[in-house]
Amino acid sequence: ALATAGTHPTAAELGELNPGARYERTATEYGDVARRQLVFALQVHVAPGDAATALAVYNALRSYLPELAALAANAPFHAGADTGLASVRPKISEQLPRQGVPPAFASWERYADALAWAVRAGAIADPSSWWWELRLHPSFGTLEVRVPDAQTTVDEAAAIAAFTHALVAWLRARALAGERLPTHPAWAIAENRWWAARDGVEGLLADLDTGERRPTRERLLSLIEALEPTARELVCAAELGLAAQLAERNGAMRQREFARREGVTALPRWLASRWLA
Repeated sequence: ALATAGTHPTAAELGELNPGARYERTATEYGDVARRQLVFALQVHVAPGDAATALAVYNALRSYLPELAALAANAPFHAGADTGLASVRPKISEQLPRQGVPPAFASWERYADALAWAVRAGAIADPSSWWWELRLHPSFGTLEVRVPDAQTTVDEAAAIAAFTHALVAWLRARALAGERLPTHPAWAIAENRWWAARDGVEGLLADLDTGERRPTRERLLSLIEALEPTARELVCAAELGLAAQLAERNGAMRQREFARREGVTALPRWLASRWLA
């Protein structure tokens, strides 16, 4: 049966990788760290247009990765136990290099320089091994948003995709209108990213300029309200409305509610029953 979440709630910590040359190289290089990567992300691609706009939106979108992560948090259980986190997936992923909040790039020349250095150093062969939670994808001409956990239902996946699509389009419109979008330091974004992983929608996130903390759910609902006109233009207003429901009660909360009633071992079958719910 098909079931989806950010982590399998009861599987053993070590497992097998997919077959193929790419994964064989990964297993050779990282050993058991690679075999611990039994984690599942929802990756959303959005094409923001020309190269200059894409880079400006990329730099600004980094700041919203914690909000996206909190909304989509759906991995509270690992190896049969409650981890105490809304999403343990990023903490597992962090055992590999080039994870988490990506760096900002002042220009495409800086991007090319960084890529050339990484290739010369033998760290990566191409940009596909920059495993950050957001990356520029030159082959597709997209921004690839990799921060959300995989969602349990198709409708919830559509909600996260709509939120991401509207957010990128909203930032793009501001950039094209001449607004200089802010670029915040990765370390500050990473602090919010940690709180998002720990608490999901039930915690607090800090304003990246002032440091003032505010309930994550309030921040998300305010942002969703700001995105509604854009979502209507993109014909995904209904799906964005589902994102507002996730802001109230996301996948991590639903998993925990079920586990309290029925136990962790019953979670995989329940997840499978909800896939097309």
